[in-house]
Amino acid sequence: MSQAIDLFHYYDPIIACASNLNFMRGLPDDSMKLIVTSPPYNIGKSYERRASLNNYMEAQREVISECVRLLDPFGSICWQVGNHVTKEGEIIPLDIVLYPLFKSHNLRLRNRIIWHFEHGLHCSKRFSGRYETILWFTKGEEYIFNLDPVRVPSKYPNKKHFKGPKVGQLSGNPLGKNPGDVWVIPNVKWNHIEKTLHPCQFPVGLVEPLVLAMTNPGDNVFDPYMGAGSTIIAAMKRDRVGYGCDIEEEYVQITKKRIKDLHSGNLKTRPMAKPAYDTILPYVGHG
Repeated sequence: MSQAIDLFHYYDPIIACASNLNFMRGLPDDSMKLIVTSPPYNIGKSYERRASLNNYMEAQREVISECVRLLDPFGSICWQVGNHVTKEGEIIPLDIVLYPLFKSHNLRLRNRIIWHFEHGLHCSKRFSGRYETILWFTKGEEYIFNLDPVRVPSKYPNKKHFKGPKVGQLSGNPLGKNPGDVWVIPNVKWNHIEKTLHPCQFPVGLVEPLVLAMTNPGDNVFDPYMGAGSTIIAAMKRDRVGYGCDIEEEYVQITKKRIKDLHSGNLKTRPMAKPAYDTILPYVGHG
């Protein structure tokens, strides 16, 4: 019987089909350098049970509290959320209502990153939502932030100082510029190269900049709502140790399949630095 060939070396991830609270309670204090996730939005998706907003917030309070316990003193938490939509059609921005829960643990908000995408539901009674947010908190005043690995091409890469003591020298960083806090990354819809059966999968390229900027090689990266395993894949690709859990066995199996494909060189992911649009494609197509 033939065996799959491991073409690449990666740290072995630690994943389980388990509730996040049970999984986290088996992990030591201060053990995670980065915790990044996208929790359910309480809008009645197939993998969640819709609850009152108060009950939803209480459940989030428990999970966030346990995440803070696990977080390294120099570590970061990134909570990627959108809107809760009530039965009456009112939207409630989850980043706004969740912010006090993080502040109750004295975490410091470093950025509110806007993730913009072009595809989604078309609304008839309000403007269609085309962005979600990532709240980036740190546990302390000192924290890891590696800017160089996530720089993007400068608009004017050859621009030079025209006066003063640096006249004639490049005015910008030769590695590129800071990517800013508005990220244009296609979301995972039916024709996305990374699409699985998970209904709300986020792209690996959304997690990779967080992993690169907020951790160092060999660090632990944890996702308490693992889903299809995008955080695990991003951690493995960038030489970090991925931890994750999900209560749905189907999604855990999807993650295991993606890990296996990564090891064999068969996993397809959208390159992190690829522009969101390719002007060469017809109708200014998504890349």
